[in-house]
Amino acid sequence: MTDFNQSRRKMVDNQLRTNDVTDHRILDAMELVPRERFVPASKRAVAYIDEDLPVGSSETGRMLMKPHIFGKLVQLAEIREEDIVLIVGAGTGYSAAVVSKLAASVVALEENADLAKAATDVLVDLGIENAVVVEGPLAEGYASEGPYDIVLVDGAVEVLPDALLKQVKPDGRLAVIEGQGGAGVAKLYQKSGDAVSGRFGFNASVALLPGFAKEEAFVF
Repeated sequence: MTDFNQSRRKMVDNQLRTNDVTDHRILDAMELVPRERFVPASKRAVAYIDEDLPVGSSETGRMLMKPHIFGKLVQLAEIREEDIVLIVGAGTGYSAAVVSKLAASVVALEENADLAKAATDVLVDLGIENAVVVEGPLAEGYASEGPYDIVLVDGAVEVLPDALLKQVKPDGRLAVIEGQGGAGVAKLYQKSGDAVSGRFGFNASVALLPGFAKEEAFVF
């Protein structure tokens, strides 16, 4: 039988610390949250390997981000304990569970009804009370509960919609991975009043979220 507690410790020591995840709050949160609860039963034995793992049915194409990439993205966002966070692309709720240990409250947006239900069920079962799962198109964000101190996009985008940036508070931040494959980079967008500036975080390759692909250009 897999010793998941030991697997979590090894993940933190061998994947996060060795990839420059140095924020002890993040390390503690990721050692505490049972990642195996957020993947299909058939994948639980490999829940802590440093690879993207499928969640939901194969038709969704949705993936749970590599632990070290996710940890670095959360660190890039610089989440504070008083922050209200919107997670775009919550999947089965792992990112919401981790971020709930770092922030005041979390709104976890998911457009797939089956994934949203799975996320709600496991968050409730784990007794996490400061994170709520909501349904809606990912690219539209969730303006009714905004604006947010932090918007964290849990997956890659080719196009970053203005709607998401508009839901960031003045002086708030948006962390996202832009591009696919070897061209993927994590970026942090910072608001200062109405102005938005972006900076490079690190190179990253993760699965593209639905609704964020570039439109194919018409070729004459």
